[in-house]
Amino acid sequence: MRHMSKYITRSGDRARTTTDWLDSAHSFSFGDHYDPANTHHGVLLVQNEDIVVPGQGFDTHPHAETEIVTWVLSGSLVHQDSEGHSGVIYPGLAQRMSAGRGIRHSERNDDAESPDEPVHFVQMWLMPDEHGIEPGYEQLDIAGELQPGRLVTVASGSPDHDSAIRIANRSATLSAARLSADQRVTVPTARFTHLFVTRGEVEVDGDRLAASDAVRAEGFGGSTIRATTDAEVLIWSMDARLGE
Repeated sequence: MRHMSKYITRSGDRARTTTDWLDSAHSFSFGDHYDPANTHHGVLLVQNEDIVVPGQGFDTHPHAETEIVTWVLSGSLVHQDSEGHSGVIYPGLAQRMSAGRGIRHSERNDDAESPDEPVHFVQMWLMPDEHGIEPGYEQLDIAGELQPGRLVTVASGSPDHDSAIRIANRSATLSAARLSADQRVTVPTARFTHLFVTRGEVEVDGDRLAASDAVRAEGFGGSTIRATTDAEVLIWSMDARLGE
């Protein structure tokens, strides 16, 4: 029998970075907020929930040896990088950047499209299986697949999963579900699970989760997520931990 453990991280318990243009909530240690007991879960290193005001954003900066997946909740985000990739990321678009051996990029509120609207997004970082790979970029509109009540595979490196976009980590798969009130989906079984509610409220195994609450679990799967309002959830299913 698989050992199962589960704990809930509430939205308000996350460390935050706030400036005049950014409100960023960190699920794990990030930047100046370091907690040796909270550095990762499975192979998920970073999950930041960011709100960026119009006309602002992250100017060009470097990354290396990181798989970065971005999921926009509202507004739109402009990406540009040193490899010549550019794109506008909006709700329903799956996007990832592989930093590989090194890349520089910027991410800014697409205020030309929505001059008065903040952009609200979740960004997630994972380690790649191999170092020194070519930097890369991929995006795909999956809004048509995100019908209420379906669990959609957004990103994966596993050969066992088809996905909208591919990441360079064989042990990790990201799924998303948009749910109308009282709809249900089943949590995939994995050694490590990170479940994050992006909007609305859901119930999992009798635990009520509101927007920006998360479940971190080991040996978890088969449980039912039931929406108590219209909701959206992101689920990382991982079969390795950092260093394996």
